[in-house]
Amino acid sequence: MNYEGIVITKLAHDGFKIKADKVVYIDPFKLESESEKADLVLITHEHYDHCSIDDVKKVSNQNTIIITVADCQSKLSGLDVKNITLVEPGNKVRLLGLEIEVVPAYNVDKFRSPGIPFHSKENNWVGFIITVNDKRIYHAGDTDKIPEMSDLKDIDVALLPVSGTYVMTATEAAQACKLINPKLAIPMHYGSIVGTTTDAETFKRLAPCRVEIL
Repeated sequence: MNYEGIVITKLAHDGFKIKADKVVYIDPFKLESESEKADLVLITHEHYDHCSIDDVKKVSNQNTIIITVADCQSKLSGLDVKNITLVEPGNKVRLLGLEIEVVPAYNVDKFRSPGIPFHSKENNWVGFIITVNDKRIYHAGDTDKIPEMSDLKDIDVALLPVSGTYVMTATEAAQACKLINPKLAIPMHYGSIVGTTTDAETFKRLAPCRVEIL
């Protein structure tokens, strides 16, 4: 879709391509083919469906900069890219005319075993807010509805997981919209590993803002 001159393309799972003057991929996964190379690749955490080396290779070249967390460094170290920039929640990065804010992403009530969340706050895994053409696009990463969402300001587009199991349910994502107050929300994290389009449709029905299902 075209949002105020920014082309937002949903890829598989949590993957997105955001294109204006620069081409940004976030968590590329299960790409069939991508001829357009990335200026920036943002990776939220080290799980295979987010830090997918085969897919990063498809969209990167020697001019690509990767922004990711420390857990991904060893997996990405063999890539022939311009630079790998490591970040953690609270960081702000300016690259290629874009501002990228790094925000927390973690579980509060989704556990792989008692007391062990799928995405622990202590891991310092992240979401991103990318400012493109003065528009602020928030990719939440793999997260539940967390208190830090109340601190997010002036979000134009929110890309939010809706599948449940490992992340927010559709209902929880709709509640998160009340904290984030985006102008537009786009559901993600369904259709590949867990969740279906029904989750996206439920989110659209419940969310207190405009929703586009891509």
